[in-house]
Amino acid sequence: MASGHRAQWKGFLKFGEVSCGVALYTAASTSERITFNTINKATGNRVNRVFVDSETEERVERESQTKGFEIENGQYIIIDPEEVAATIPESNKTLEIDAFIPCSEVDDVYFDKPYYLTPDKMGADAFVALRDGMKKSNVAAIARAVLFRRVRSVLIRPHGKGLVATTMNYDYEVRSSKKAFEEVPKLKIEGEMLDLAKHIISTKKGTFDPATFDDRYEAALAELVKAKIEGKELPKARKVEVSKPNDLLAALRESAGLLKSGASTESKPKRTAANANQGTGRQRAARGVAAKAASSKAAPQRKAS
Repeated sequence: MASGHRAQWKGFLKFGEVSCGVALYTAASTSERITFNTINKATGNRVNRVFVDSETEERVERESQTKGFEIENGQYIIIDPEEVAATIPESNKTLEIDAFIPCSEVDDVYFDKPYYLTPDKMGADAFVALRDGMKKSNVAAIARAVLFRRVRSVLIRPHGKGLVATTMNYDYEVRSSKKAFEEVPKLKIEGEMLDLAKHIISTKKGTFDPATFDDRYEAALAELVKAKIEGKELPKARKVEVSKPNDLLAALRESAGLLKSGASTESKPKRTAANANQGTGRQRAARGVAAKAASSKAAPQRKAS
């Protein structure tokens, strides 16, 4: 991994009687998002967070804080961090593969967080043999290890020159979809309405390219901050019109007609985000906002970072 990236975990990857040294690096991060501080409206100063006793209302310093589990309303048993650590199975720093499964077998609702899995120099041969064997067999691996003070299941898949290890949610953590979908009405769409929907879908087919998806929320935040600094009128949210049942068919016809007449999304210039390794347009906008904020002499909000 390139310099500047710190491994989140180092240990060994074991499959059968073969093992090699590996490291996990964060594959996705939110550190470059625009962030706000909490500010006192009256003074413009930043607000600091403190912990207070719920009964005495006195401030509790960090060294006096510990963990507790509520057994009844307002009653807790104290659990020290050392006791929590003692219950975690001893880690031999080994990510041991339990089984190889078809890549499509795992529902992605179980996916938690992805990490890049890389070999050390001494274990590169075994690592590459595993990677290429998984590619040829079109399988993923289920492994288990103590990561970040918890026993975690990990899904390992080939990715470019290395592997991606995605931590998995446990079954009890994934909520059933039945309750979420229980109020979805049982409707049967057919005839012209279904044909139009299928036509629109076929006309807008494409391929997945993450570089073409920009973070419009972050871009909007950058524009909002810029407008506040410059004292300009704030951008207004556009109202979304929901199609009603009695005009849904008309909306579908209009959409299909626009697509047929050459006004499809393919003929429009695409708003694309730059490659993640080169910095995004949102990042450039944020840097521009920061530069303007540094030189601005207006607004007490300049104390926010």
